[in-house]
Amino acid sequence: MGKYSEIYTKILDAREVLRDIKHVTRLDHSSTFSRITGGTVFLKLENLQKTGSFKVRGAAYAMSQLTSKEQKVGVIAASAGNHAQGVAYAATRLGIKSTIVMPVFSPVAKIQATQGYGANVILHGTAFDDALAHARETAEKTGATFLHPFNDENVIAGQGTIGLEILDECPDVDVISVPVGGGGLVSGISIAVKEQRPEVEVYGVEAASAASMQASIETGKVMNVEGLDTVCDGIAVKRPGKLTFRIAKDLLSGVVTVEELEVTRTLFMLLERAKIVVEPAGCVGLAAYQHGKINIKDKNAVAVLSGGNIDMSFLSRVVEKELFRLGRSVRVRGSILDRVGSMNKVLSVVAESGVSVIEINQDRFDPDIPPNRAELEMILEVPDDKAVKKMLKMLDEKGLDFRVFED
Repeated sequence: MGKYSEIYTKILDAREVLRDIKHVTRLDHSSTFSRITGGTVFLKLENLQKTGSFKVRGAAYAMSQLTSKEQKVGVIAASAGNHAQGVAYAATRLGIKSTIVMPVFSPVAKIQATQGYGANVILHGTAFDDALAHARETAEKTGATFLHPFNDENVIAGQGTIGLEILDECPDVDVISVPVGGGGLVSGISIAVKEQRPEVEVYGVEAASAASMQASIETGKVMNVEGLDTVCDGIAVKRPGKLTFRIAKDLLSGVVTVEELEVTRTLFMLLERAKIVVEPAGCVGLAAYQHGKINIKDKNAVAVLSGGNIDMSFLSRVVEKELFRLGRSVRVRGSILDRVGSMNKVLSVVAESGVSVIEINQDRFDPDIPPNRAELEMILEVPDDKAVKKMLKMLDEKGLDFRVFED
C-alpha cells in the first residue's frame, strides 16, 4: 500500500456506501476526439451524475461519516454551484438540514437547483473563497458542521470512486485528465488509480486565469491567485487545499492550463459531435487533449467530464460565437434605396441563392446615410463559404452592393 493507503481504504468503503446514492457513470468512446488527438479517447460522463456533477459522491460519503450529533445540528457548505447541489441532495436523502453559501454571481440555474434539492441558500461575496470564509464564520456562530468542498479526506474518498470506475471499465488506461479547482477530484482519482496502477499518468487541468494548483506546485507551497477571470466558474478557486496540494504534488504527472476560447470550442464540439452538454469547468480536461496540452498519441486516454450544470443563456452565446467563427453564420451589410420594394428585392435574391436569413435590421436614421437610402444588415445561416460568394455575386448582378462584415 502507498503513502495514501488510509484514504484509499476510505475510497473502497465509499464505493459500497454510495452504491444506492450515486450513478456508476459510463465511459463513452469518442471517435471525434480520438481522430483529433491521435489517441483513443474515452469520456467519463460525470455530467450525467445525479445533481449534474461528481460532487454528490464526496458530499454524500462525507455526510455518511458524521456522528449522529453532527447530523442533527445540520451541515453548512460553500460552493460555486456543484458542491452546493451535491450537499443539498445528499443531505435531504440522509434527513440532514443543509445551508449553502454561494457567491453572488453564481449561475441562476445552480442557485435554483440547490434550493430545489432542499438547501437554504445564502448569497455572499463575489468569488468562491469569499463564500467559503462566510460559511466558516456561520458554522462557528450556529454550531452547524462545516463541510469543506475539497480539503477533506472523506470528500476526497467519495470523489475517488470515479478512479475505481475508470479502472473497472478501462483497465488498460494510460492517461487520465481531470479538472482542478480546489483539487479534491484529482486527489481522489489519483489515489484510487495509483494504488492499483502506479504507471498511469494523471494530469490536473485548470483554467489559465485560475491556475492556483499549477502555481502552488511550481513554487512548492500553497499559493493564492487573484483575478479568476474565467467562464469556468466551477473551478475558479483562489488557492488549493493543503491536503489536496500535497497529494497533487506527490501523485500527478503534471498540471496544465487551457485558455477560455479553447474551453468553449471544446464545449461546442462536444455539443455538436457527441450530443453531450457539459459546463465549461467540466470539459477543461478534454480541452487539454484537443488543444495539445497533453500528448496522448497512441495512448488510451480518459477525460473526466466533471459536470453539466451550464447556464442556458451562456450556452446560447457559445453556440452563436462558434457558428460565426466557423463561418456558418455571417453578417452582411449593404446600402439600398429607401423606397417600397427595395428590401423585397434583396430578400428574393437571398432566398434564390439558398441562404437562410436569421436576423435583419434596417437603419435609415444615421445622419451619415443619404436621405434617399438605408443601410441593411443581415445575419445569415450558410452551409459554406461558396454559398456566401454565390449570394454576393447574385446581389451584385442586381445592382446591390453587399459585403461580409467582420467585427
